[in-house]
This record gives sequence, C-alpha cells and structure tokens, in this order.
Amino acid sequence: MKLDPNVVAELVTPFLPKAYVRVIPKAHAATPLGMGFGQTRFASPDKSFQLVYLARNIATGIAETVVRDRFQGKVRRILDITELNDWAVSEVFATSPLKVIDLRTTGLLRLGVSTDAARAKKQEAGRRLSKALYARFAIDGVLYLSRLTSAQCLAVYDRAVATKLASTPAVDLIRHRELIDALKSINVSIRGIA
Repeated sequence: MKLDPNVVAELVTPFLPKAYVRVIPKAHAATPLGMGFGQTRFASPDKSFQLVYLARNIATGIAETVVRDRFQGKVRRILDITELNDWAVSEVFATSPLKVIDLRTTGLLRLGVSTDAARAKKQEAGRRLSKALYARFAIDGVLYLSRLTSAQCLAVYDRAVATKLASTPAVDLIRHRELIDALKSINVSIRGIA
C-alpha cells in the first residue's frame, strides 16, 4: 500500500486518552493490557504486531466486543446474563501522549485509502493499512470512529502498550456501574438479571 509520508505526518497527532475502556473476555482479566493475534480491524495480517483496542465509553466497548452485528434485522435485542458473565472491563489511560494517526474525519480520503479501512464490516482494508502504518511510520496507534456507535476508538500498537499505557484492574462487566444505561443506549436488554 502506498502512503504519502507528508500526509501521514499531517495526520499524526499527540493523544492522551483518559478513562477509555477495554472490554475483554473474563479469562484474560488478570492482564487487562494483554495482547494476542486476531482477525480484527487493524490486526496484523501476517502476525508481525499486536494491538490493544480501547473505546471512549462502555456502550461502544460492549457494542464492539459483545454485541457486534448479532442483532441486525432483529426487533428483540436481548443478551442473556450468562453471556455477560464471560466479560470483564478495565479503564485504560495513557501515561504520556501517544502519537496516533487520526482517521476520524478526512484522514482516509486524504491518504487515498478506501473508507472501508475504518468503516466497513469487512476488515481486510484496515489490516492492510495498519500493516503499512506500523512498518513504515513511528506511530503508536490509530484513532478512529466505531462503525457501530460512531464514538471514538483507539487501536494502540504493541510497541507503545508497555511504555505508554496503564490500566485499572479488570472488573466483571456485569458489575459495571454504567452497564444497564450503556445497554439501553444501544437498545439491548439483559435476560436473567435480578
């Protein structure tokens, strides 16, 4: 993928996230900033790097991890409490500013990259873009908008996670103080909660 270094430099901005959230499987709660290889929007297509994904709010974190597209075309949008029991959440903040490429507005257009990279259900274009950014530019991550909620999200590359991020201990998602309101905001209810 060809990227104009001058345009990339113009799109790179310092960013200091505070109280962003990371929704993770409860099996990984002991390591809230742990990483692995996956098939996610900005994941390495060749397993050459890893990422941590963060959401600006809990509703977006849930939408991006638990809900996804499962209720598309459905009127009844109900999650069973047993499924939510499998998830944990941690607050994450930067200890020093991250150098991120800002793709929230015209960044993709200015780069000449398909908007599919940050906004489509299919994620191959995002993976190709991320690989090119990681390999060729000294950036810490990608700032973008959730395709599900339009809220701000952040993908932080492995090279910045250990040196620039910190987190609170993960807690059970079902116990999060904003869970019910977050689910209501995305029109999802819980079955089995007292």
